[in-house]
Amino acid sequence: MGSGSDPHSELAVPLGAWIAARGHHLLTGGGGGVMAAVGAAFVATQPRAGVSIGILPGPDARPGYPNPSVELPIRTHLPLSGALGTDPRSRNHVNVLTSDVVIALPGGEGTRSEVQLAVRYGRPAVLHGPRDAFWEWPRATWAETLDEVARFIEGL
Repeated sequence: MGSGSDPHSELAVPLGAWIAARGHHLLTGGGGGVMAAVGAAFVATQPRAGVSIGILPGPDARPGYPNPSVELPIRTHLPLSGALGTDPRSRNHVNVLTSDVVIALPGGEGTRSEVQLAVRYGRPAVLHGPRDAFWEWPRATWAETLDEVARFIEGL
């Protein structure tokens, strides 16, 4: 999970490759920014067993959705996002509840709401990036480096 406009490539690219190399699936919101960057790195990693899944907003097609790295698009009827990301009509519930672990990179209100939902639903969540990017976020584990993210996930 992360910004829909800023790719945070320094975080997203190594993370996408790491997820793919371990044989996991990747689930994103299917848009731009972090979602596109982590997805591109994921699908470029070979060999891999996992699939890049995009949970898309609905009901109407939006520009930029799905990004080119989404291999399995799942269109929802849920139109809300951003500051309304915890509303029952947001696909963020699907994103969080179908993920084994939520890895949140710096982002805006939509990303923050996904972390809020992960905490609410008791889903494992880790914030990946500089600590000051998450200063007003819900309580979750913080990991500045990919090695720290890996230790968090391997400890689950």
